[in-house]
This record gives sequence, structure tokens and C-alpha cells, in this order.
Amino acid sequence: MIVEQALLAAAAALVVLAAAVLYRAVRGPTMQDRVVAVNVLGTNTVVILALLSAALDVPSFLDIALVYALLNFLMAVAISKFTVDRGGVM
Repeated sequence: MIVEQALLAAAAALVVLAAAVLYRAVRGPTMQDRVVAVNVLGTNTVVILALLSAALDVPSFLDIALVYALLNFLMAVAISKFTVDRGGVM
């Protein structure tokens, strides 16, 4: 009971911290700031799903977290390649 509450509290704290990162994703001064912020949001989502899976005893959340982690990685690589091809990186 206490462990589940601690995991849910950690997930809630990560959701609150994601708001600050979301601000950087929207208002980031450069494209690189936005890419890193979106990547952090994706990683944060994976961790939240893993915490919810453990707290609520729903193993399918881990499957979703793994798929989302792979998609997050591919998205970061694709955006980075697009940025480099456009000449956005010095």
C-alpha cells in the first residue's frame, strides 16, 4: 500500500515537472532546445508509464512504455537529421 502510493506520488511529481519542460519545448530560443525538451518529455512519459505499471499492477503499461521509448528515440534521430540537413547546427 505504501509502495504504491510512493510510486503514484513520484509519477505525479514527474507530471508537474513536465510542465516546466513543456514551457522550454514551446518557447525554446533555438531548435536544439526544442528537440532536447521534446526528448525529455518523451523520456519522462516512459518513466511515468513504468511507475504507473508498477503502482497499478498493469503489465501492459510496460509494453506501451517500451514502444513509446523506441518511437521517442526515432523521433529524436529524425529531427536531429532534419536540423543538420537544414544547416541549423553550427
